[in-house]
Amino acid sequence: MTKNRWVFRPVTLLLLFTAVQLSGCSSSTQYGAVHFKTIPPGAEVMNLKDDTNLGMTPVLVTWQGDPNEPEYVTVEITKKGYQNDITSFWVKMRHKTREEAAAAPHPITIDLKKRK
Repeated sequence: MTKNRWVFRPVTLLLLFTAVQLSGCSSSTQYGAVHFKTIPPGAEVMNLKDDTNLGMTPVLVTWQGDPNEPEYVTVEITKKGYQNDITSFWVKMRHKTREEAAAAPHPITIDLKKRK
């Protein structure tokens, strides 16, 4: 039984490698970045896809992914005393490193409206 186990492992690894290649996964991960700014500053930015808090404005956020598949992002901007704002945009993964993306982020500025 031990002999079959050692033969099974390389075959399993080969099948796994083939499945990963067929699924389109690759090691060519790239990065995109957005710099959120609000008027006034100090608003919370929430990613509505997974309810993660991305930070308080002004905030720089980076994403990683496949260079051939931009990511569609929807965020909610909230600040006490102001109307919530929801905005959506595409993030194109065009930089080879997170640092390159952070150095050239796409700017998004939102002018928050006071609640009445």
